[in-house]
Amino acid sequence: MAIKVENLTFVYNPGTAMEQKAINDVSFEIPDGQFVGLIGHTGSGKSTLIQHLNGLVKPTGGKIYYNGEDIYAEGYSLRQLRSKVGLVFQYPEHQLFEVDVFSDVCYGPRNLGLSETEIRNRAEDALRLVGMKEKYWDQSPFELSGGQKRRVAIAGVLAMNPEVLILDEPTAGLDPKGRDEILDQIEALHEARGMTIILVSHSMEDMARYADRLLVMNHGEKAFDGTPKEIFRHYQELEQMGLAAPQVTYVIHALRERGVKVDEDITTVEEARKSLLKVLGLGEGSIC
Repeated sequence: MAIKVENLTFVYNPGTAMEQKAINDVSFEIPDGQFVGLIGHTGSGKSTLIQHLNGLVKPTGGKIYYNGEDIYAEGYSLRQLRSKVGLVFQYPEHQLFEVDVFSDVCYGPRNLGLSETEIRNRAEDALRLVGMKEKYWDQSPFELSGGQKRRVAIAGVLAMNPEVLILDEPTAGLDPKGRDEILDQIEALHEARGMTIILVSHSMEDMARYADRLLVMNHGEKAFDGTPKEIFRHYQELEQMGLAAPQVTYVIHALRERGVKVDEDITTVEEARKSLLKVLGLGEGSIC
């Protein structure tokens, strides 16, 4: 089991007039190799939660285990944990600072005290994994496009060789093409390395397309935990939390209300296309 969270609670400014409970008695387990989506309205506790998972924030109560070890036990190395559980913050390109792309990606592994050969090998592998062509490696990261900067920032985390990759809104501010490229690269990483992925996003379409499982946070508590299809059956309850389901879910329910016998648990456009073809009695090649 990669990550286990038991009865996690976190309170900001405890014992003061500004006291606020951000996370309340949250428990879950994430097995190795799972692609987990984390969703919730603004202020639901998502960002606070993920900062606990690699020890950046210490809980007010509860336990967090990584590979069976309590990460806050005396003598446990949080530095080593952070090399295994990589966290990519929202707008990570704001943390780029080196003179060129390659140097920036080398920064993390160099702090691990690795040999220069190992540092270079890790940086090269990471840049290739995120699809950065060698012609960009000697450029200043500040000369790149928004999507390219985002790739460099993710490569810097990947160069640490993490077993778990946590991404907080990695596509925020990108155009549709840049968003799809980043998410496709993350999915490719997941498949190629069997890496555990925890993705925070407000896009229900992205969650339906990429995630194996969704955790839904609401006012600091875990509201739902299940597959995307299981979660989006509760689309009316999600709306009450300030969330939604993928747009195609609403189209499908509208069709069913009008007597069209499409499958109920459709969450992606591709699933909708196949179901409609089946209802119409048409083959896969009938409509492009």
